[in-house]
Amino acid sequence: MFLKCAALSTLIATASGCVSYNASQPSAPIDSSVKADLKADVAVGESITGQSSVNILFGFLKFGGDTQFADGVAYGGGTGGGLSMLDPVSAVKSAAAYKAVKASGADLIVAPRYEVTEQNYFIFKKVDVTVKGNKGNIRSIR
Repeated sequence: MFLKCAALSTLIATASGCVSYNASQPSAPIDSSVKADLKADVAVGESITGQSSVNILFGFLKFGGDTQFADGVAYGGGTGGGLSMLDPVSAVKSAAAYKAVKASGADLIVAPRYEVTEQNYFIFKKVDVTVKGNKGNIRSIR
């Protein structure tokens, strides 16, 4: 008798379960644009360069990289300003750009060109980035 009750209880417990419902509501994307009638006068100077690298273990654990990055620059179109954990190349590009601007005293890099080298050893990867461009200093904004 006890065995029948235990078997029946087990059957009822496994047959019933949690059910969740999701009622989705269609939505439209928000499309907005900001326009500013500003013009910057940028003085283009000599050639500048910056270099950064990072080691990546198992495709997502970063170690040995830089801790300072150029803010407001998005590489690859992802959210997070290019510092995404899933895209370590963007973070290394941003760090190289920061070093180039900081070392030269520039406000920005004019026509930056990135050289990316990836050495992939299946569970371990090393990413090296060198950025080259011209020094840009903002004289005025009208």
